[in-house]
Amino acid sequence: MPRDTDSIEREIEKARNELASTLDELTVRTNPKRLVEHTKQTLIAKFNEPAVKYGLIAASAVVGLLVLRKALR
Repeated sequence: MPRDTDSIEREIEKARNELASTLDELTVRTNPKRLVEHTKQTLIAKFNEPAVKYGLIAASAVVGLLVLRKALR
């Protein structure tokens, strides 16, 4: 059954609106300032996890001791 032009035009308009909405959402998501802020928050949250925090402290202590040991030789 052939479709009438009104229904085709409605479908086209609906597709345009969905595309515009998708593009708006992508624009917001890919905003560089927003990406930087999101990455910063993610890293802060990750570094505040006890396993990561104490692992970094231990690794820093080992590196510090190795540097100190090398300097005293």
